[in-house]
Amino acid sequence: MSIPRRTVLAVAAGATATTVAPAQAAQASGDPVPAPTVRALRAAADYAVEKLRAVAPGVTSFPVGTKAEKWVYSQNGDWVGGFWPGTLWMAYLHSGDQVFRTLALDSARRLAPRRYDTTTHDLGFLFSPSWVTAWRLTGDDYWRAGAIEAAGSLIQRYNPHGHFIRAWGALNDPVNAGRVIMDTIMNLDLLAFASRETGDGRYLRVAVEHARTAQRVFPRPDGSTPHVFDFDPDTGAPIGPNTVQGYSPDSCWSRGQAWGIYGFTTMYHRTGDQQFLSTARRLADFAVGALSPDHVPVWDYRAPQAPYDVKDASAGAVMACGLLDLSAATGRHDYRQVALRILTALAQTCLTRNSTRAQAIVARCTRNRPAEDGVEISLPYADYYLLEGILRVLRPQDVDRAIDLSTV
Repeated sequence: MSIPRRTVLAVAAGATATTVAPAQAAQASGDPVPAPTVRALRAAADYAVEKLRAVAPGVTSFPVGTKAEKWVYSQNGDWVGGFWPGTLWMAYLHSGDQVFRTLALDSARRLAPRRYDTTTHDLGFLFSPSWVTAWRLTGDDYWRAGAIEAAGSLIQRYNPHGHFIRAWGALNDPVNAGRVIMDTIMNLDLLAFASRETGDGRYLRVAVEHARTAQRVFPRPDGSTPHVFDFDPDTGAPIGPNTVQGYSPDSCWSRGQAWGIYGFTTMYHRTGDQQFLSTARRLADFAVGALSPDHVPVWDYRAPQAPYDVKDASAGAVMACGLLDLSAATGRHDYRQVALRILTALAQTCLTRNSTRAQAIVARCTRNRPAEDGVEISLPYADYYLLEGILRVLRPQDVDRAIDLSTV
């Protein structure tokens, strides 16, 4: 497979935020953003910055979720460690406050040992919003080199029999050896980054092969997806759909659906493959059709009590980012309009404004409903993707400097 070569945007050290002009709050399509929407999103971003100013100086490890509205921490970052420095980077872009830049770099450094972790597929979540963004915003090659090392660990999880990246478990652990989950599609961009930076096609080749496997087995005819798909790890033969965080193998876990929308759109950006774009649209069309009028996704679109079951604001934040990306890739303005409605709904109904105790930004999240683990809590990726989504609207050029919104 030939690897598309692109010129990486030159990034100067130290971003400086500027006042948002009304015309800046629109994508290249020129779609205007209604003034009330701009006000709501700016107020939410301002709230996030003030919350982080109060909380972040006291954070010395990685938030994984809340208990009684206070962050619970992991020393090594678990699978979510990249989102805390990523959130600080987004706060830096919005505010221009150098304190957030310093805190983001300090937090990212604590992830350094995870570069060599071959026990998880989540190295993209760990290193893309932290180390890749750090390199793009500072130009310091330390971050670039470390992200490439993490990509080298990730490709060791590739199963050549089934053409997939194993989700869970150590490389020598037979348990879950053939298990693939929708979330992995979001980790593939770390591999695309490594190929682009090194010229070594192995990384992107693995990413593309995994994405092609995922687009073959996950989407149902109506565009919904299961959380899990199992293979025989020795032969690569498909076994069938399953779930861990969704209601059932036949249901549609909303955050997994959102990962798919965003992840397949990103794979289109990195390859130009129209099939990935088509898959993203199928998943988006189902999710948009499944949204309730309040525009905050239920935790599983096919749970028995849906659409009146508990919500997952984190699924909404991820979905909004994916829809904004998809709108730019397809020219479909309706995707952008839905994304704006989701972001506005999150900004107006899902923030922690009414609590003086809360340390997070976004409430009404659900981590694992079947296990009754983290229902109606805050989650670090909700904070990160809400800010990313808002800044995609208010400051698209700044976000592009941080995470690369370009297409080959």
